[in-house]
Amino acid sequence: MKTLLLNPPSFENFDGGAGSRWPARREIVSFWYPVWLAYPAALIENSRLLDAPPHGVTPEETIQISKDYDFLVLFTSTPGFENDIRLAERIKDSNPGIKIAFVGPPVSIQPEETLRRSSVIDFVARKEFDYSVAEFAWGKNLEDIQGVSYRKNGHIVHNDDRPPLTDLDSLPFVVDIYKRDLDITRYNIPFLRHPFVAFYTSRGCPAQCSFCLWPQTFSGHKWRTRSSENVVAELKHAFDLFPNVKEYFFDDDTFAWGKERVLEICKHLKPLNFTWSCNCRVHADYDMLKAMKDAGCRLLIVGFESGDPTILKNIKKGATVEQAVTFMKNCKNLGLTVHGDFIIGLPGETRETIRKTMKFAEQLDPETIQVSIAHAFPGTEFYSYATREGYLTEDKITDEMGHQLPNLRYPGLDRREIVEAVEDFYGRYYFRPRIVFRIVRRALFDRNERARLYAEAREYLRLRAKRKKFTGGKASA
Repeated sequence: MKTLLLNPPSFENFDGGAGSRWPARREIVSFWYPVWLAYPAALIENSRLLDAPPHGVTPEETIQISKDYDFLVLFTSTPGFENDIRLAERIKDSNPGIKIAFVGPPVSIQPEETLRRSSVIDFVARKEFDYSVAEFAWGKNLEDIQGVSYRKNGHIVHNDDRPPLTDLDSLPFVVDIYKRDLDITRYNIPFLRHPFVAFYTSRGCPAQCSFCLWPQTFSGHKWRTRSSENVVAELKHAFDLFPNVKEYFFDDDTFAWGKERVLEICKHLKPLNFTWSCNCRVHADYDMLKAMKDAGCRLLIVGFESGDPTILKNIKKGATVEQAVTFMKNCKNLGLTVHGDFIIGLPGETRETIRKTMKFAEQLDPETIQVSIAHAFPGTEFYSYATREGYLTEDKITDEMGHQLPNLRYPGLDRREIVEAVEDFYGRYYFRPRIVFRIVRRALFDRNERARLYAEAREYLRLRAKRKKFTGGKASA
């Protein structure tokens, strides 16, 4: 079947579920690669991967494009779900014969509710869907495909789960699909060099963080890795396809998990003499970090989440503030740049724990930070906790533009205060003299960086003005 794999235009500049573990419109426009859609796109002949948000493709243009296809695979997210349903209905009206499958975390957890929500959805492919949608495109009957849910004789049928794919080396290279269907200059992450290319060297995450979306709803906790030789082969191929790329990003849930694997893969990466970055946890010790630095690693994205030990225990982070301090010391000694992620609104959050986390971030002093609002997504342990304790509200988790809003309310900490805290966090962190100097220094010596920083600053200030309306004008630096 002629197949269109779609990351839909849910909101303007919305980084949706096909690439983002935290689907939302960010403070500064950011777009991750839709790696999950790229794999089945490579498996299915006569396919196209349409990543609408970064390419500025409108709903109307998407509907027009879909007229040429027999089968649509739409990767949806919790924030974008209602918009995605409306888009799918318009696509079906325009092309009544097209078959439509929804994929992604929310429909993996609630397949029956999804199918009852709209009759235009022909089936749901649960969790990892590479071969589930490919087999349908190849002509296999739904009854014979693992991991799908569909309607039959007035009832909804859930076929047996598809086991997680273990032989990742058997999958095709996604960089060929990037070359065929994507403009890599459209992908921008503020702390990564531009242009960059991202793909996975593993799937799944053994960590048990109660808030984390993908391991609990989609990719699982079982850690599966590609061989070093297979990763190197894709990198070498990418070097030929994209000679202008300045950085490669290994977008695994966590790249540096097992020490033996880190040392082994870094031994293979080092001779390639290229710049790369990855997701990391604070349990990575000095030897692991040194091996990564020697192999060309420049930057680590690290989820510190909170500076309060009780909150770290509440979310089953499996890490301590002391480990984070040691980790940052090692990174600075080795010359590794760190982008730190923090979350406001996790279980146990109070005004005092928020202040503690802000001070903790200043103590760690990563190069850049991201401050997110805690979202209790269906299917996560966090969602069950918030529902059980009565903390979950009926509020939407984004505004009309896709920016994050809380759907939680704690005793002594309301939604407005959570949004205020995010703005105050950024202000306290970035308006310190040492950080201002660091940013100005980068801009002085790099014209492209200067233009990029200027555009990002304008965009962030516009968002701050918008959020002040939500908080009654109280968000301040």
